[in-house]
Amino acid sequence: VQLQASGGGLVQAGGSLRLSCAASGRAFSTYVLTWFRQAPGKEREFVAISWSDGGTSYKDSVKGRFTIFRDNARNTVYLQMNSLKPEDTAVYYCAAKLATRVEYNYWGQGTQVTVSS
Repeated sequence: VQLQASGGGLVQAGGSLRLSCAASGRAFSTYVLTWFRQAPGKEREFVAISWSDGGTSYKDSVKGRFTIFRDNARNTVYLQMNSLKPEDTAVYYCAAKLATRVEYNYWGQGTQVTVSS
């Protein structure tokens, strides 16, 4: 599986962006898909997860502002980000794994999101 992330950019605080992560390969619907982010000088952190059964979960600070959703027909997972804040500035990465795995074995290349105040 290869992942290609896109959609990052520069936006003012309060604005919106939609990130996309397109996957190659088969059995996309069986994968757990997750967005992570890494801000300068900080550890990579979990943002949102889409389970293969349709369930989702979010980092507390993005709940109510971000939405993760997947289109299995297009092999794509999205992260809709609304009401963006400067602290959301980071490189965003998508990742995929089978539910039976602990570690993520497929990673996208990252897309930069910059939120200006």
